Amino acid sequence: MISDPSLDPGRAYADGAREPYENLFRTLFDAIPSSILLVDSRLRIVMANRNFLQKGNRTPKDTIGHRFEDVFPPTIVERTRILDCVQRVFERNEQSRSQRMTFRAPGVPMRTYHFRALPFNWNDQVQYALFLMEDITEQVRLSQDIQRVERHLASVVESASDILVSTDNRGHILSWNKAAERLTGYLAAEVIGRGLSEFFAPTDRQEIEQALADSPTLTASRMAEWALITLSEERIAVSWTLAPMRNADGETTGMVAAGRDLSERHRLETQLLQSQKLAALGVMAGGIAHEIRNPLAVCSSAAQFLRDEDLDPELHRECVEKTIAGIHKASEIIENLLRFARSSAAEKMTRIDPTALLTQALSVVSHQAHLNQLEIETEFCPQTLAVRGVPSLLEQAFINILLNAIAAMPNGGLLSLSLDGDGEDVLVRIADTGVGIDPADIGKIFDPFYTRSPVGKGTGLGLSICYSIIQQHRGRIEVASEPGIGTCFCVHLPLA
Repeated sequence: MISDPSLDPGRAYADGAREPYENLFRTLFDAIPSSILLVDSRLRIVMANRNFLQKGNRTPKDTIGHRFEDVFPPTIVERTRILDCVQRVFERNEQSRSQRMTFRAPGVPMRTYHFRALPFNWNDQVQYALFLMEDITEQVRLSQDIQRVERHLASVVESASDILVSTDNRGHILSWNKAAERLTGYLAAEVIGRGLSEFFAPTDRQEIEQALADSPTLTASRMAEWALITLSEERIAVSWTLAPMRNADGETTGMVAAGRDLSERHRLETQLLQSQKLAALGVMAGGIAHEIRNPLAVCSSAAQFLRDEDLDPELHRECVEKTIAGIHKASEIIENLLRFARSSAAEKMTRIDPTALLTQALSVVSHQAHLNQLEIETEFCPQTLAVRGVPSLLEQAFINILLNAIAAMPNGGLLSLSLDGDGEDVLVRIADTGVGIDPADIGKIFDPFYTRSPVGKGTGLGLSICYSIIQQHRGRIEVASEPGIGTCFCVHLPLA
């Protein structure tokens, strides 16, 4: 740091005491991390600290004594108010407001500064102007990086095909992305500040409000399936993942909800279930034909007797009764098949009697069991039990398991079906004395398209669909098998 002789920081001290204070002043002046110039009333540089000289790639010789505007590039002087702010210090005895400039000295990378000028008074007179330059290059770079990250994150959120919504701790919407706008028809400006639960089906609102109320204590993400109500009042099934939103101190400030439209998945699942039903019907076709053929044969024989006008009245009555009974039997078989084949897409979860459900499923496959000359044993709990689910889906799951058991006993055997309470679950066991499952295959039987049947004899989807249906009902399915001895499927469903 070089100073002009006219500047005398030690003038207030005796000559012998001046030098230590002047050295201290110069040391402090050079130690300041900002760039500082001391400018006199003629706008000449009187002092320049080390930081200014280094940042400007200058020497004391080409700085001290030179005019203020000469130590900066002409473009800086022309495009900024750098000279004006120094002049105003002398004219008005007031400091200038902070301003910003970008400054590139020869051989030095581009730097960004905040600058201002302050009066340096002596005896209430402005002796010098103190020109300060604060290097904010790193702050600007960090700010630009932050803005770039924020723009990137905003772009990701807005470009996502899934719904992304955030709320505060009271459940009020803070953000609503483009996917949410497309799916619901509500614009972000229309929903921000409103309660998130307003946009869900009434049956789900209480559960959603409880989840939002629990958000401050939520430690991990939560998954749920709740239906959104669109602007056109359409109900859309959405799978949600909820996660707490925390600030820098780790405090929960709200909730982030990511939602995926399940409409297409449900449509494909319905098609898959229906195709599997048709495959199951194909398996049962032989037994069904046999069962229908018997009552039709009885009806045909009775009708031939009824053509005789001299028929004995007692025989006539018996023929009529057998004809009616045969028609009822065939009608019952057909009704069971139609109900099984009917789509279950519109059905909702209800309270179900599992005993009645299993009895119905057994009646559907009993024709095939009879054709395979199987013996059937049932053992149902006398206590009244109930589960919650979609009746047709659970019936399809049990029918698929029963058909697998029947297929495992082509030359006869024992089919056992039992139902009992097991703590908080209903336990259904379906066992056969068939060929069993090889230990190498037992871990694959629930995989889609895995089958041991010959080509054209099985889809490999039956047990996979069973597994999916039981999981949808918050249950589980287990299997134990021994080759040559038989197989037992155990289904656990929560009590209603």
